[in-house]
This record gives sequence, structure tokens and C-alpha cells, in this order.
Amino acid sequence: MIGGIVMILVALWIYQAAMKAKVSNVMMWVAMGAIVFFAVQLGFININLYILESIRSSEGGSDYERSLVSIGDRKNEGGFQGFGGILLSLYLELMPLIVGFLAVALIRIKFITKETLSFGHLFGDLKEMFQSIKQSFKASAEK
Repeated sequence: MIGGIVMILVALWIYQAAMKAKVSNVMMWVAMGAIVFFAVQLGFININLYILESIRSSEGGSDYERSLVSIGDRKNEGGFQGFGGILLSLYLELMPLIVGFLAVALIRIKFITKETLSFGHLFGDLKEMFQSIKQSFKASAEK
């Protein structure tokens, strides 16, 4: 769900950057940015599942793997408590979003705005995007 909200914000960000840079096929760039974000996010989710399953299977022993005809769930307890478990959960939840956002930011800077690669340019226009979203709510509230 968080990924969907971030994807909408990324699409708005790409749209505003494409309109500001006056590129042709603005909607193509918006669609391409959303597709890249989704693909990178999906790839990182698969990588995270592989990491999680490898960690859990190394701890589980015979209780972890169940037969195909057994009823119930695998033993998923142990190993993920405490501060390390919190950090692992944060990594597994946020890393696909962050990497997808960075991939779209690189595409935006390289192909749409054609600026040099720097931290300021990489995350440029985010403030303006949130200000325009805020202004759109104010305009609809006044009506």
C-alpha cells in the first residue's frame, strides 16, 4: 500500500519534471517512470523474500519445512526479536521503495531534465511537487 502511494507521487514528480523540461511524449515518460518503479520494487521484493527465506530456513531445522499434505504453518518463530528484528523488518519494508525511487530519479535526471548527476538535482523539484499538491487542496477547499 505504501508502494502504491509512493508510485503515485513518483508519477506526479515525473509529470511535473517533464512539463517543466518541455519534453515530447510527457505521458510516455510518466508511464515509463511508473513501470520502472514497479519493476524495481518487485525485483527487490523478490530478493528480500529470498534473503528472508534463507535466514529462516537456516534457523528452523525440521520444524520449518513441512510436508505438502500437512495442515498448519511452518515454524516461523525465533531469531527476529529485538533490535535486529526491527532493523531487518525496516530494511525489508523500505528498501524496495527507496531503490525504486532512486531508479526513477536517475531516469528523470538523465533522460528528462538532462542535468548533471548531483544530490541536489537528483531530488530536485520534490519540494515544488508537494507545494503544488498543497495548493490543489487549498483551491478545492475554497470552492
